[in-house]
Amino acid sequence: MRCFEDDDVTHVTGTIDPLDDIETINTELALADLESVEKQLDKATRNAKTGQKDVIAHRDALAGIKAHLDEGLPVRSMQTTDLQKEILKSVHLITAKPVMYVANVAEDGFIDNPYLKAVEEYAAKEGAEVVAICAAIEAEIAVLDEEDKAEFLADFGATEPGLNRVIRHGYALLGLQTFFTAGPKEVRAWTTKLGATAPQAAGEIHTDFEKGFIRAETISYEDYVALGGEHGARDAGKLRLEGKDYIVQEGDVMHFRFNV
Repeated sequence: MRCFEDDDVTHVTGTIDPLDDIETINTELALADLESVEKQLDKATRNAKTGQKDVIAHRDALAGIKAHLDEGLPVRSMQTTDLQKEILKSVHLITAKPVMYVANVAEDGFIDNPYLKAVEEYAAKEGAEVVAICAAIEAEIAVLDEEDKAEFLADFGATEPGLNRVIRHGYALLGLQTFFTAGPKEVRAWTTKLGATAPQAAGEIHTDFEKGFIRAETISYEDYVALGGEHGARDAGKLRLEGKDYIVQEGDVMHFRFNV
């Protein structure tokens, strides 16, 4: 969402109003979802002519979702029944998904910015994430090396690029985390769900790893970095052998033993 004023950068509507922009996007997405629900409802209405109670209940649940979308409202703001929750799992509506608002601010717009505050208040009502970034700053640091990038960010009182914060908040919103595998030639980052067990994480690499899981040699990210890698962590007793019930933690460095 645009949360800054600049006479040299035109806005399609001619005025800066991030809440109006949000409402416009929500309406367009709701209309797209409405089209999908109407197709499902037409089919359910025909099937309901059989008089079967479960089919009629399915039709009525879809009708409730349609009524909400008819008002231009996202499904995520709807109080749903258990049946409607089950239906939503299968129809994959866009407005049912969690949302993160990225507010594009001016270089001095991170503090005391009424546009940003309005977006934050709007997001709070629906439990959404808000991340403020300055696209102008991001464009400048994108071409810098790491040393110059750190110095440039420090001038603005920042410790990391805005893109990093967008990624981190996105992962949190989706309930995801990262674990690593490390070898002599490369280090790979893998994504798995929060609460995943070691075998489930192994399955992100290959299904055979999950099926034949034996154990996971695990080092926390902090220990791996502080102790200079696997050998240092092993010598310091920081390498752990974890079994099938182990819950993977953010940043774990893992080596999977398996047999199929």
